[in-house]
Amino acid sequence: MSAPGLLAELKKDFPNLVMPKLDAPRPVDRAREVVLMTNGDLRQSANARCWSVQRKFEDKLAKVLKERFNLAVARAHPYKEVEQHGFIGNQREGSDAFLNLHPDAPLIVLLTAWQYSHHIAPSLVHHRGPLLILANFDGTWPGLVGMLNLCGSLTGLDRKYARLWSENFDDDFFLKKLEEWLKTGHIAHDVSYLKEVQRDSALLRTPAGQLGRQVGEHILRRKEIIGLFDMFCMGMINGVFPQKSLCDIGMPLEALSQSMLVHEMGKVPKMLREQCLQYYVDKGMKFDFGKDPETDLTREQVLEQCAMLIAMARVTERYGLTTVGVQYQQGLKDVCAASDFAEGAIGSADRFPIPAEDGHIIRPGKPIPCANEVDMGTAVPQTMLFRLLDTLGLPAETTLHDIRWGSEYEGVFYWDFEISGNVPFEHLKGGIAGATGYRQPPMYFAKGGSTIAGQCKAGTFIWARAHYEGLEVHLHVGTGRAYELPKKEMNRRLKATTSVWPIMNVTLDGVGRDDLMAGHQSNHITVAYIPEDRLRDVTRAFVSQALAQGLRVHLAGTLVI
Repeated sequence: MSAPGLLAELKKDFPNLVMPKLDAPRPVDRAREVVLMTNGDLRQSANARCWSVQRKFEDKLAKVLKERFNLAVARAHPYKEVEQHGFIGNQREGSDAFLNLHPDAPLIVLLTAWQYSHHIAPSLVHHRGPLLILANFDGTWPGLVGMLNLCGSLTGLDRKYARLWSENFDDDFFLKKLEEWLKTGHIAHDVSYLKEVQRDSALLRTPAGQLGRQVGEHILRRKEIIGLFDMFCMGMINGVFPQKSLCDIGMPLEALSQSMLVHEMGKVPKMLREQCLQYYVDKGMKFDFGKDPETDLTREQVLEQCAMLIAMARVTERYGLTTVGVQYQQGLKDVCAASDFAEGAIGSADRFPIPAEDGHIIRPGKPIPCANEVDMGTAVPQTMLFRLLDTLGLPAETTLHDIRWGSEYEGVFYWDFEISGNVPFEHLKGGIAGATGYRQPPMYFAKGGSTIAGQCKAGTFIWARAHYEGLEVHLHVGTGRAYELPKKEMNRRLKATTSVWPIMNVTLDGVGRDDLMAGHQSNHITVAYIPEDRLRDVTRAFVSQALAQGLRVHLAGTLVI
């Protein structure tokens, strides 16, 4: 029966039937054009400010496609005159953009700024055409961070894709890989820097390996509970793990609410807030205070953050959590100061002595791991590393960083890792006295709040990242070295990124720029400083611990254990 005939029959039984109407998708000439889409922030203020960079790179891409490949670009969604940008700004817009897009059309998603992956990822799952996630390699907003997040999200959703990056869209690497995608719909990157560790590996029989296995088995039996004040921060699908996956590795979730956090903050008396702030002032932290709360950091904002720190610690103690995290970007940012100061301070062993409700000091001398941006892919290795390092009697502070950008200095490529607002004080050169509190940018945080900014200290570290494929949890593990670059060079990098955030300049052992861009499954990376003479044993123990917990482990770079 034809569609009109079927509709007529249905109307006999359902006289008020109104079928939703969908227009036929626009046809596409695959020999002459590709479709271009871009995704953006949920915040209008960010999209409007970032648009000029996106427009520049759209023009660059159109020129390359026309002059080198004789292809036209068809934009999948319009420029919005009222909002003054052409980004997709929410999930509804993203879903609607696919209604007129032919399901077999070759599609390039060009990213030059932070983007909320959930705006388009659910529709990309159903799009049949070849898909390229393309980013500019620039520190300004930046697109490479958004690309890594969208790629990690699509991996978790089991949607195949190609990825590519370039500084100016004119280098040989970019042009050859773009041509490869246009011809085949795929790009083959060399990801041989990742090598999976087998479950019968000899390292399990080393003393360090046996210790790590015992720590992993302890976690499976006792459980390390991850408490998150809301979930799904900034569209990070890759940061929300299946619950079975967390349970299988002994790290279940305690789901908390940011409204509960605000309520607990309200119970913290003014005197205790003042004592908390004074603790950090006495230890040498500098705050860049001003008078206008709309644009400046104020004392009142930091006192509110102190209340948040105390409330986070009390809830952590009350629920018996190992790790805590705050969603913080949506909802919370509209009612109070940003959580950055509280997150960095709670993750530090040198912390204001926080009294629980019964008066005892909460976990003195020990960090409470903080899963920034409630990213479960970093909560997993942070929690694991905390338990291992604390068992070994080593400094156990951990943090995540954005893989923000990188460039050469005196012939060496250094990554610029930057978390969006804080690190544990122990990670900074000078500790608390090396930290400066700046106001979070108003374009993101209307209520302000202090960051914990500074130059991260030199030293060796272990890095890791967890992601999921199906229900299996995979863990990438590597090592690296942080450097204290000269002040002039560090400031150049800060000005090219976000100057009020902490910066960690690093090289990764045996992992080059393009290696990480080709194989990493997140915009985030977890780091913990390890003394150089203990680095190999800690890495052996950590890998064995992960295998004991049931994770699939991939060693990165030249790491030999």
